[in-house]
Amino acid sequence: MVGIKMAKIEEKPVTLRTAIAKCEVWLSSETLEQVLNQTLTKGDVITTAQVAGIMAAKRTPEWIPLCHPLNLTHAEVNIEPMQHLDKPIGLEITATIRLEGKTGVEMEALTACAAAALTIYDMCKPLQKDIQITHLRLVSKTGGKSGDYEEIRAGKED
Repeated sequence: MVGIKMAKIEEKPVTLRTAIAKCEVWLSSETLEQVLNQTLTKGDVITTAQVAGIMAAKRTPEWIPLCHPLNLTHAEVNIEPMQHLDKPIGLEITATIRLEGKTGVEMEALTACAAAALTIYDMCKPLQKDIQITHLRLVSKTGGKSGDYEEIRAGKED
């Protein structure tokens, strides 16, 4: 019978582990303008989403059943406007998570991005119902037995 279980980490060495994740939230130019000018009725969208992302990173084992509870040493969520052909198109969320430990922090970084994106959606939904959250992904990770990873994106120079 196949069951589920948390990964055994007691024999793994403690190393510095980092993970960076990203996602995108596509907004209309009108909604994005209100977010950037902080004129939404619910308040400061970007700061609220940053706090939500950091809180979610710290509570990832409560969201993802087999994740180990971790003592994160760094959690940061940055949210920047995206532009395409000089037109504002939404927000890019970047979460950076770090710790010294026996297991990685990829899930914490991904969870931080997801929670920040959902918070933006929640705060902006009175203005726009067709908000899209896209491209949630691990951008890089360092440390641990499996080694380092860096996303390869089309058009990225070697």
